[in-house]
Amino acid sequence: MSEVENIKNVHKIIDDLWEEELLFLKTLGSYKSVLGKEKGIQTFIENHLNDMDLITTFFDPDPKKLASYKNFGKPEWSYENRPVLVGEWKSRSEKVGKSLILQGHIDVVSAEPEYLWNQDPFQPTIVNDKMYGRGICDMKSGVAAMIYAVKALKKAGIELGADLQIQSVIEEECTGNGALALLDAGFTADGALITEPTELRAIKGQLGVLWVKVKLNGSGAHVERAEKAQNAINKAALLIQSLEEYREHINSKPKHYDYAHHPHPLNVNVGVIQGGDWASNVPSECTFEARVGFYPDQDPADVQAEVKKWILDAAESDSWLKETPPEVSFYGFSAPGFSSSSDQELFKTLASAHKVTTGKEMESIAFTATTDIRAFEEFGIPATCYGAAGANMHAPNEYIDLNSLKTATKSIAAFILDWCKEAQ
Repeated sequence: MSEVENIKNVHKIIDDLWEEELLFLKTLGSYKSVLGKEKGIQTFIENHLNDMDLITTFFDPDPKKLASYKNFGKPEWSYENRPVLVGEWKSRSEKVGKSLILQGHIDVVSAEPEYLWNQDPFQPTIVNDKMYGRGICDMKSGVAAMIYAVKALKKAGIELGADLQIQSVIEEECTGNGALALLDAGFTADGALITEPTELRAIKGQLGVLWVKVKLNGSGAHVERAEKAQNAINKAALLIQSLEEYREHINSKPKHYDYAHHPHPLNVNVGVIQGGDWASNVPSECTFEARVGFYPDQDPADVQAEVKKWILDAAESDSWLKETPPEVSFYGFSAPGFSSSSDQELFKTLASAHKVTTGKEMESIAFTATTDIRAFEEFGIPATCYGAAGANMHAPNEYIDLNSLKTATKSIAAFILDWCKEAQ
């Protein structure tokens, strides 16, 4: 059978498996796989990969082994019973294509406050060709797409001319250490495709990201003596405002060429604040945490130093904070940015698969957040992201467009066949 006939046959099988793929995705979405609660879904996926006759490996990351990598993110939590997973489809023939990693993350962010959702975020619901649920778009849809692309190839009786891996990782949302753990363990290849929801576009660049934590001490008191106390929450507000000013400062500077036409590529977001425990007490402590974006040509250590100096300089303007400076620390993401050329072979092969599937030219984008692409770059493995279209990631009523998901599944299958080739 010719390659064109193979692709048509595989695409028909994807159509035939569509209801099964939807049920699989719904099941993935039913797992509340937030930070620390990933084992259940990983066990479910491992069983599915075993049923596909893949060789599976399942282990907990060891942060001590990963600490020397530039993409390592410093955790403040344990990795016990929080496994990464890989399923291997070993080629039985002499290598005629290139080996490939298909990767997705199963960790999701909190769905709180859940009352803002139109339905239970962990009971996925289909309405008007859209599936709703936390993590359904980012990125359990991509995990379903890559697994069912491989399943269709296997059902078509195709033998690949190179090895293929399906990797299911944790902590894409906070450190990237899950991807690092598998690469460090030797699960590498000639190329990698991460099936993030990109609206059927390929990522050619992405920003760096870091997390900063700021702890302030005030001088607590009963509210009756508030004028003689120092309110730690009010002091935090001063520094949060300074980060708003920092955001405008970094966006006013010359832009990296990947983002030359983006009006506001760099975001600084205060995502967590904790302080006080009683309305009639002047709070003695307050801590807030923020996410800071930066360009691909910047070193995370340099950005950390700049952010710390900016915060401490802002503290100098307040008489209390000048004498009682905040504690500034960094954890989680310390992720460098990434920039590549769409002229590389991986992009061209993916673009060809996209055109075969959709009849259209594939677009590429510079992403204003981060993905696990950067881990593959550190290991010298060409990589990009490509997946379906959806909306409301990290927000209420997150969804994936199901027509787009079917198209992505078909494109991924065509890409696998072209990249790995069929065994001779």
